[in-house]
Amino acid sequence: MPITYYIVLSIVLFCIGVVGVLTRRNAIIIFMCIELMLNAVNLLLVAFSKMHNGKAIVSNPTSTVGIDGQLFVFFIMVVAAAEVCVGLSIIVMMYRNTHSVDVNFLNRLKN
Repeated sequence: MPITYYIVLSIVLFCIGVVGVLTRRNAIIIFMCIELMLNAVNLLLVAFSKMHNGKAIVSNPTSTVGIDGQLFVFFIMVVAAAEVCVGLSIIVMMYRNTHSVDVNFLNRLKN
């Protein structure tokens, strides 16, 4: 499958995430859109890694060139898991204090 399909899919997913972050007021939906953007980047990294690894294997069958993108994806997934833990705990504490997950309602917490 050509790399352009992966690039287009990744761009579409990333744009959906950006639109969701900019237009929604619900903190949980904003959080899910940020995760969608991270997964779009992960998809692109794996696609480019596969492309470069395939070209390197044609020239040298024992080559490990091109697996760096997959390692980056692993680290991004670890950071995203930590982000989920911290982000969801912040959202739960916000709901306990305000009984709402609307981010516009957070202006009342300034005082």
